[in-house]
Amino acid sequence: LVFFVESQSFLETAAVVEKKQSGGKEVTIEEKVEEAEEKATPIVLKRSEVKIIKMQEAGTSTQIRQMVNFILQEAHEKANEIRIKTEHDFNIEKQMLVHNAKLALAEEYKAKARARQVEERIARSTALGEARVSKMKERDELLTKLIETAKESVAGVVKTPGYGDLMKKLIVQGLIKIEENEVVVLCRNADVELCNSVLQDAISTYKNIILKQTGSKVNPKVSINSQQSKMLPDHSCSGGVILTACHGRIVCDNTLDARVKLVYDELLPTIRNDLFISK
Repeated sequence: LVFFVESQSFLETAAVVEKKQSGGKEVTIEEKVEEAEEKATPIVLKRSEVKIIKMQEAGTSTQIRQMVNFILQEAHEKANEIRIKTEHDFNIEKQMLVHNAKLALAEEYKAKARARQVEERIARSTALGEARVSKMKERDELLTKLIETAKESVAGVVKTPGYGDLMKKLIVQGLIKIEENEVVVLCRNADVELCNSVLQDAISTYKNIILKQTGSKVNPKVSINSQQSKMLPDHSCSGGVILTACHGRIVCDNTLDARVKLVYDELLPTIRNDLFISK
């Protein structure tokens, strides 16, 4: 716009100068150039016209320079805006990436912490279970040793003088428990002679107890086993007797080992309370 206005002002000035010099007729420089080209004659310009052309060229150069400067300034401003916007977008994107990475790390840490807690609980539970199992094994081993010690102590009874009276009482107790008329007494091979010696006293005692308790008379047929295949083993039986009836279908185990086991089962809570005091 500035270039156009200044060009118009130069042309108007040239027209006015030419009008004054041509006696009132307006002749422009362009018309002179066209006329010279048609006639193929050299262009003759006046000094004022040359001056006007130079002024026009100078004005055009100034306008072009101004336009170039304006374009460069606009380009710099646009580039600056693009740079600022790019930096702003970059910072926002960087912050989002950092924030998401922090959230991911926090979630991963929480997951690892939970997994660690689960592993610790499992390890603690496993260790506690193993400790309990070991504790129970040691308790069972101690109770087993206690039973073996008791059996060894009871086994010494067979060597005492009171073993005969004990054998008689065991037979009487077995007869009361089994309540049959025909009974076979099984014993160790080493105790056959002792059992035969106390059998009649045991039967008499049994009759008297039944008569006194019920008022009825009984006459059981009791015999000592004489078959070697049915003898109680000397190496695994501490002593005592086993009473059978109805061809072996009814059995009353009244050996010393069975008595120890019975006492052990009855006193097991007391034994545990005395040996393993809970804190």
